[in-house]
Amino acid sequence: MRPFLLKAPVKDYIWGGTKLRELFGKESDAERLAESWELSCHPDGECIIDGGEFDGMKLSEFVAMHPEAVSSSFKKEECFPVLVKLIDARNDLSVQVHPCDEYAHKYENDNGKTEMWYIISAEPGAELIYGFKEELTKEEFRRAVEENTLMDKVNRVPVKQGDVFFIEPGTLHAIGKGILIAEIQQSSNVTYRVYDYGRLGADGKPRQLHVEKALEVTNTRPADHRRPVYGLELDGVVTQLLADCDYFIVNRHRIIKEAELAADNSSFVHVLMIGGSGGELISDNYTLPLTMGTSVFVPAGTGAYAIKGNCDVIVTTIP
Repeated sequence: MRPFLLKAPVKDYIWGGTKLRELFGKESDAERLAESWELSCHPDGECIIDGGEFDGMKLSEFVAMHPEAVSSSFKKEECFPVLVKLIDARNDLSVQVHPCDEYAHKYENDNGKTEMWYIISAEPGAELIYGFKEELTKEEFRRAVEENTLMDKVNRVPVKQGDVFFIEPGTLHAIGKGILIAEIQQSSNVTYRVYDYGRLGADGKPRQLHVEKALEVTNTRPADHRRPVYGLELDGVVTQLLADCDYFIVNRHRIIKEAELAADNSSFVHVLMIGGSGGELISDNYTLPLTMGTSVFVPAGTGAYAIKGNCDVIVTTIP
């Protein structure tokens, strides 16, 4: 079974910008492109296979036909485990929190959300919100929301290109304006908004907040966002382990000439090109072009494959 390209659904949320179109070639009739869901079987936005034997098929349909392409232990009735996004925040995102699996399964008929961010680029002065400055009681948290003083309590973190953030369920967070990120997360679309700057949605009304649910799931202790990311250079390829948790393993490979990689039976591989001038992915004499924003699904059991050219890629697998 050969690797194949994926076409990502694009979301036009009100805080989105133009970088997904300008830098990554994403297509949409919308003026604002906020997110592209580069690897998704979620019903709120599914990838479509682009080219090859399964051209035009939804990724979820392919997975149902070939569960072994996800992993040797994956069952077709299971939920596809991860979702990979590109996110362009021209304006601040809402201050929000995600629940754990137990809470989301009980109340939302969806998964919880553990996620990580890799900062692709950040404008000067860009920052994000990560947890609280000091520990709050639940009542103090509620009062801050009701009295509109929450933004005085949150922890603001300056960011730069290459920073990595791991966001566990229950961590209050928000992406700030001027930040472009790759996000790898559990396959879930459950978000509880706590604060939204008084903005109006497309219907001219304030966007819905989810204060009561947020109060139930938020960890009100300060969170340590700093996680060291180490690089290893071998044969001209710099590899960084960005995340390794129960739900996903994420590596970044900075390739100048060629990287020899492999997809064994334990996991598919998702390759997302976030930088460089271009190249190609080669598997058993079959070649796919790689340009900015290219998203490739490499089925589990494919074996050895190579990425050639000047490519900066995010590679996601499952444990």
